[in-house]
Amino acid sequence: MLDPTCGSGTAAAVAEQWGRRWITIDTSRVALALARTRLMSARYPYYHLADSKEGRGREQEVSGKILADAETHGDIRQGFVYERAPHITLKSIANNAEIDVIWETYQQTLEPLRAQLNKALGKGSDPAGLTPGHNGRRSTGDKPATWEHGVRPAGSDPLEEWQIPREAGKDWPEAARKLHAAWWEARIERQRRIDASIAKAADVEYLYDRPYVDNARVRVAGPFTVESLSPHRVVPSEEDELADTLAAQAGKRRRSIRVTPPTDFAEMVLDHLTSAGVTQVEKRDTIRFAARPSGWPGEYICAEAHFLEAGRERRAGILVGPEYGTLSRGDLTAAAREANDARFDALIACAFAFDAHAAELNKLGPLPILKAKMNPDLHMAGELKNTGKGNLFVVFGEPDIDILDQGDDTVALKINGIDVFDPNTGDIRSGDTRSIAAWFIDTDYNAESFFVRHAYFLGANDPYKALKTALRAEIDEDAWATLYRDTSRPFPKPKDGRIAVKVINHFGDEVMKVFRV
Repeated sequence: MLDPTCGSGTAAAVAEQWGRRWITIDTSRVALALARTRLMSARYPYYHLADSKEGRGREQEVSGKILADAETHGDIRQGFVYERAPHITLKSIANNAEIDVIWETYQQTLEPLRAQLNKALGKGSDPAGLTPGHNGRRSTGDKPATWEHGVRPAGSDPLEEWQIPREAGKDWPEAARKLHAAWWEARIERQRRIDASIAKAADVEYLYDRPYVDNARVRVAGPFTVESLSPHRVVPSEEDELADTLAAQAGKRRRSIRVTPPTDFAEMVLDHLTSAGVTQVEKRDTIRFAARPSGWPGEYICAEAHFLEAGRERRAGILVGPEYGTLSRGDLTAAAREANDARFDALIACAFAFDAHAAELNKLGPLPILKAKMNPDLHMAGELKNTGKGNLFVVFGEPDIDILDQGDDTVALKINGIDVFDPNTGDIRSGDTRSIAAWFIDTDYNAESFFVRHAYFLGANDPYKALKTALRAEIDEDAWATLYRDTSRPFPKPKDGRIAVKVINHFGDEVMKVFRV
């Protein structure tokens, strides 16, 4: 199931409920956060598997047929135990011999109750209590007796089965009321047994959308990942990328039209940048500009901005990345060289996405480079109010990671925090792990795609508290300890010599860094 407009994740939640594979996409971090939280905290019904001991018992109960003993493996490919709709025909009823057995069995209970009910109501006997003969005459001993005028009194005929009313009469004695209730209870039970026998013997159609639920178990969402995909491009070889970087440092790189933002888009970005500022992990580190950035006649840098650093005014060059696409390391290096030549104190690069290798570039000489990831909501600038309250430009620094040699040709990674630019001092300092929501490791990165092989969670609060509340159960502390940690489990050194680490903060922003081992 593919849902290209995720929203709150309803399609993914329903697909997960029915065991379908799904992919859901959205440009908004808020939508993805809602869908992720909804899936992680949801409780789904667990259905009886046909290839399970409990499922076979349920199948025998529903079908009324004894199944042969067989080993079960819990194979979901064998399906579930489903509800079924009977196709009842006159032929199936006429050929059902069990109906006669049920009828005779219950007649042994119903007939005595009917006779006792007639007796309690005075039906079928005269005041002397004589038993009527087949010819309407009675006798006691050798003395013949007859009804008065030879006719049975009105209302004294015994009640036949079809004449017993559904409700007891108001003038009936208490004993008759109890017998009446007992008779109808047995009568209804007989009909229920007959209906069940008819349904079992009839042809059935399986209702595949209504499997039987096992209420003794709870099911949660299966494993899934949340990935950010940059617009497709051809990944250059390391030699080509090195050549681009060297050309950019030498001032020989020229900006192509494909990655040059339209003027109106750049102006919109500068307007929102003025009101929102550049957000970092902590609120006190937010960079605010004294005025709207003014135009700059550069090839890469489009504007000049001023901000305060320890009470002193500093100049920053603004680089706006492509409206649709990623900002490459070569373009970032060329912009940094241009900023150095213009004696800027910092470079602020604004883009929707950065190449993996561009994320590694944080300084060029003495010039600090701040990579501000733009919120995808800026694509809807026409409908987006410029209030300055949204996190539209977020700087997510480079992760501070140590590689620990574990011996036996294995290594482990330890994450210490995220590097943060301090606008008060102009220095880059290392933060702690409280700002990190999750971090993932690709232990054998191929430079084309990031594959999550290790996943760990951090943060000041317990991220699984909501899940424990939703499941009404406790999480295995030992198992959780293997995931809630800042040091990875040991793993073999990669064959290609590269390890990639992806770090995600509580805003949903991410950064990836590649290490050589």
